[in-house]
Amino acid sequence: MQLISFRPWLTARTALRALRRNKLRSILTALGIIIGVASVVAMVAVGNGAQARIEAKVAALGQNVLTIFATNRRTSGVNSGLGSAGTLTEADARAIAREIKEIANVSPEVSTTAQALANGRNWSTTVAGEGESYLSIRDWPLASGAMFSDREVRAAAKVAVIGSTTANQLFGPVDPLGQTVRVKGFPFVIIGVLSTKGAGMGGMDQDDRLVVPYTTAMKRITGSRYLRAITLQVAQADEMNRAEAQVTSLLRQRHRLAADADADFKIMNQKEIADTVGSISQVITLLLASIAGMSLVVGGIGIMNIMLVSVTERTREIGIRVAVGAKGADIMLQFLIESVTLSLLGGVIGVLVGVGASQCVGLFADFKAVVSPGSVILAFGVSVAIGVFFGFYPARKAAQLDPIVALRYE
Repeated sequence: MQLISFRPWLTARTALRALRRNKLRSILTALGIIIGVASVVAMVAVGNGAQARIEAKVAALGQNVLTIFATNRRTSGVNSGLGSAGTLTEADARAIAREIKEIANVSPEVSTTAQALANGRNWSTTVAGEGESYLSIRDWPLASGAMFSDREVRAAAKVAVIGSTTANQLFGPVDPLGQTVRVKGFPFVIIGVLSTKGAGMGGMDQDDRLVVPYTTAMKRITGSRYLRAITLQVAQADEMNRAEAQVTSLLRQRHRLAADADADFKIMNQKEIADTVGSISQVITLLLASIAGMSLVVGGIGIMNIMLVSVTERTREIGIRVAVGAKGADIMLQFLIESVTLSLLGGVIGVLVGVGASQCVGLFADFKAVVSPGSVILAFGVSVAIGVFFGFYPARKAAQLDPIVALRYE
């Protein structure tokens, strides 16, 4: 009797036929992989989207920014908050701009909350006293009009640039350019309208503000001789740390602080904040992906379990195939193909489901999920590897069956 020659494509066709015979079981087995791959893709996409959203909020504060705050003032055991102590002056800001070559722009800052009146309406808003470089530092374009100049800052001119929220509350559909708004009895002419920025990192509406020259704010609104903060823009990103060290040294010298004395100011480095936020976001994304990845392992165990059951059910079939000429390698390949096919099918459907689920996140969250090609490739590759890994033992067990015993099996 001539033995039948088994070829790989015939083995593959036999394996696929076996899967079609048990369609429901094959679908349920692949479901574990589908859920696992979809979870990994969706979780990583959500994590990437959240990270991009946070980084965008940090970037909205400007590029290469250092912010110097006066320390908090303590009165009768009560802290007034960062920036309340009178330790920073206009002279400090001028000295930094003059003596530290790494600094490209400087904006002294004072701020308060005040009632603004215009067009028969009133609105409580943030009045920010800033320098002429403020919008450049914060990378904040104007929707219309212009920013006040250095000459207007030195003259303590009664001019203002208005945020979109404040403009809408005070003027509604009326163009605010050229209009007058009164703050604490002083009239300010609106010369510019800020473009909309939305909520900041703390959730505060950045557009709810009136920006005036800091000299005007100090003389006519706050009455303070001291600055709340000084905002600096460093020329190059790689000079941030050096610039911070030089600013610290200069201010300690100007404030006549002893070597062992605590500084009466605090410097916030935006790059450090961005790096810290980015690291935290990456850890969270990795944690989410790891948790989702566990379902892939569970799916692989499901494949292994079903394949072992399949070997037991088809013991007699395996004996007949071996008796007519199939080799152990053919039997092993058949069961491996079945296992990998289930994982491949689960991987493809899982990727599609994961991408779809991640896009739905944008309907309920204030950020858009970002699907990473790397996460898709990784999740799909792991699903295939799981098919091979968890399918190998059942396939090997099938290949090692004794044909005599298998033929007698009922």
